Amino acid sequence: MNVFQPVGRMFLSFLAAAGRISLFTGTAVSHIARPPFYFRIIGRQMVEIGYYSLPVVGLTATFTGMVLALQSYTGFARFSAEGAVANVVVLSMTRELGPVLAGLMVAGRIGASMAAEIGTMRVTEQIDALTTLSTNPMKYLVAPRLIAGLTMLPLLVLIADIIGVFGGYLVGVYKLGFNPANYLQNTWDFLEAEDVISGLVKASVFGFIITLMGCYHGYSSKGGAQGVGSATTNAVVSASILILCFDYILTEMFFAK
Repeated sequence: MNVFQPVGRMFLSFLAAAGRISLFTGTAVSHIARPPFYFRIIGRQMVEIGYYSLPVVGLTATFTGMVLALQSYTGFARFSAEGAVANVVVLSMTRELGPVLAGLMVAGRIGASMAAEIGTMRVTEQIDALTTLSTNPMKYLVAPRLIAGLTMLPLLVLIADIIGVFGGYLVGVYKLGFNPANYLQNTWDFLEAEDVISGLVKASVFGFIITLMGCYHGYSSKGGAQGVGSATTNAVVSASILILCFDYILTEMFFAK
């Protein structure tokens, strides 16, 4: 039976962690809809998540659209279906690659930043000081970040979709020799509202996951500088894994027949 003890400990540890995250999530969500609201902090977090993440998300979307056009053309040329390149680019960017890649990029940048900032506040007892000053840490630190993540990541993904499709257009027209008017017409004719809406819904969920994991691991960190480093790593890894898991779940909800 000693062989099964490590498995049992891992399973119990997983259940305990899932319970802690669930309680933290419930508490954080309850503070989103209740006053007071710290609009100044919310605005600052929106700028941090949205505006400062735009360069990395834009570059990622541009080259993703360009590579997608090249790869699609190479594959479709074997079946004489080169005209479907525009359709594949816009469908892939709006449904999957735009939300997922933007989420992963923001998770690496914002999730780590939030975990490090809140974790430093935890180990230096600044969070305890907020409680002493009759300021709820969940309301002051966590809720504004969750609101900013929910609202700004869909905007980032919408911009990433446009930039990614434009990158595919550049490669299709200037590298592969497509007619510009026909390429744009094929893109517009094939695009449906459901494709864009599903991507934006995914983006909202991913933004919530990224900020939640960053806040949770930072808020729960302990052990000085080493604990802050572990919290930063755990925030990025857990957010990335959850993004991929919920991407499948949401895709199943939207497009399963």
